[in-house]
Amino acid sequence: MRSIWNGSISFGLVSIPIKLFSGSEDRKLDLDMLDSHDGARIRYKRVNEDTGKEVEWKDIVKGYKKDDQYIVLEKEDFENANMKKSKTIDIEQFIMEDEVSDVLFKKPYFIKPQKGGEKSYSLLRDALKKTEKLGVATFVMRQKEHLSLIGIYNDALVLHVIRFEDEIRSTEELELPKTKIAKKEMDMAISLIDQYTEKFDFSEFKDVYNEQLLKIIESKSAGKVNKPEKFESKPTPAKDLMAQLKASLKKREKKAS
Repeated sequence: MRSIWNGSISFGLVSIPIKLFSGSEDRKLDLDMLDSHDGARIRYKRVNEDTGKEVEWKDIVKGYKKDDQYIVLEKEDFENANMKKSKTIDIEQFIMEDEVSDVLFKKPYFIKPQKGGEKSYSLLRDALKKTEKLGVATFVMRQKEHLSLIGIYNDALVLHVIRFEDEIRSTEELELPKTKIAKKEMDMAISLIDQYTEKFDFSEFKDVYNEQLLKIIESKSAGKVNKPEKFESKPTPAKDLMAQLKASLKKREKKAS
């Protein structure tokens, strides 16, 4: 694995030199965009808006538009905006693991100590494990400030980039239902949830969509066109809710036996 960020983690006056590695990967098939008329591949070009000529990557800079003029920003400008946060993941507080909503999580990164940081790395990891807490930290990567949580996964410190509060949309516009639920329906739903409750096993869940899509690609390459399977998801009417809950429980009990 190739590191994507080098710097340090600090908590209190303890500083740990570390490297960040991407902790996830995209599993989507690599699909190209084609012209539907002749099947030719579509290419994107970086074109100068005034001259129409293509611009090489080495000649491209970033700019901020202010009063109809662009202020060009150099690499040093991004680092100087907050030099400490560009080099340090600063743990500002610790929280319990169950205090954070899942909707905040964006992307995980594995943390590896650099030479000389092994003992302090182990100290932080083992202390988080014993206290069942997460470190809340901010840092800058790729010219953007990130809010993050530092925890443990498979004996490694892992940094989860999470969303800032203003990145989460309000649910007020959803006009969510406030339907009253009868006690017997609630009791039945809880029983169904209890029946389906198991210890989470990561290895049981596989991405099968890509495999299925590859089968379609193989069939098309052989000149075969398979008819799509029909599927229609129908909402359960309110009057049938209790009957469907009972049927679900029986189905689960039968599977368990």
